[in-house]
Amino acid sequence: MRFMLVVKASKDSEAGVLPSPELVAAMTKYNEELAKAGVLIAADGLHPSSGAIRISYPEPGGKPQVVDGPFAETKEIIAGYTLIEVKSREEAVEWALRMPDPHGFGEGEIELRQVFDFADITPDAELQAREAAVRARLGRGN
Repeated sequence: MRFMLVVKASKDSEAGVLPSPELVAAMTKYNEELAKAGVLIAADGLHPSSGAIRISYPEPGGKPQVVDGPFAETKEIIAGYTLIEVKSREEAVEWALRMPDPHGFGEGEIELRQVFDFADITPDAELQAREAAVRARLGRGN
């Protein structure tokens, strides 16, 4: 089972304030523990939404709309993520609880979301095979 630990943005992360050296060290240690346990797939921080682009589809079949950041609602914005593969939801929660406060000022918020396996999305064997081929080219089995 794959889970994404979604780190919500804060006013500081949206202002481009970089984490303290102590927080960087704590996050590095956490990522090393995930890797050593064999559950880490990816972990990255994201630039502020001031450099982001949002693409929306306001009407079915309509032309997409492009809006440049920044975006107003900080609690709706993602500042980073960690992607893990574990045996259970409980294990994912345990790992999420071990993550240091992602902003280091008591403002951190992590949302834990299970990632769909492609087979959960469609029973179509041909589409599953095509998706598996794409993932194999990327070096990922899920």
